[in-house]
Amino acid sequence: MLIPSYNPGRKALETVRAARAQWDPVWVIVDGSTDGSAETLCDMARGDRGLRVLVRAHNGGKGAALLDGLMAARREGFTHALAMDADGQHPAERIRAFMSASASEPAAMILGDPVFDESAPTIRLRGRRIANWCTNLETLWAGVHDTLFGFRVYPIAPLIEVMQRSRWMRRFDFDPEAVVRLIWRGVPLVNLPAPVRYFTSEQGGVSHFNYWRDNALLTSMYLRLCGEFLVRLPWLGARRLARSGSGR
Repeated sequence: MLIPSYNPGRKALETVRAARAQWDPVWVIVDGSTDGSAETLCDMARGDRGLRVLVRAHNGGKGAALLDGLMAARREGFTHALAMDADGQHPAERIRAFMSASASEPAAMILGDPVFDESAPTIRLRGRRIANWCTNLETLWAGVHDTLFGFRVYPIAPLIEVMQRSRWMRRFDFDPEAVVRLIWRGVPLVNLPAPVRYFTSEQGGVSHFNYWRDNALLTSMYLRLCGEFLVRLPWLGARRLARSGSGR
């Protein structure tokens, strides 16, 4: 499994320990962090053969970090990877269930369907509804329950292929664009519930989400994809009808 990490705060070590308790191996991709976490994680890895730390010299964004991890994983013979954030929001206790679902349906991506509690900011929940609607529109309602939740298992080969064909998908736009492009490519999906928790700064929570910048990035992404969607629409529609006719 892969954990991209950028200035994650004290939750990073908790997250990695929790992930290691559930899975082997765990790889952390440090994306140009400047908070000393790279050194701490490397020290941790020296005493744990199941933990590997890849350090990027400069911050490139979540997608860029994951692409480095995916490429390294493919070189070592892995075919699937679970992505998990380093900030403690994602549930390590669900790792085995997601990996099991992936083993049962290896052609599919296993998407986390977040179960929010009272810690979730209302403004973030409203924004997700818009993003989810846009994703489902551009995939002809393929059934994506949540397009922004990054706790997922991906088949590595098709994800690398779509990423290498695009100069985008490197920052906050990675999660939704990956889903859209993999669906366009014909990769099926499975939604699995997973609890998510937002931590306050007093609890060690760190967020790099910038409301205006990142929403502008998402908006531009959906507008950019819209043109491709319209070109693909006849083919996507025909494929959807064929699947409906076959009962799938």
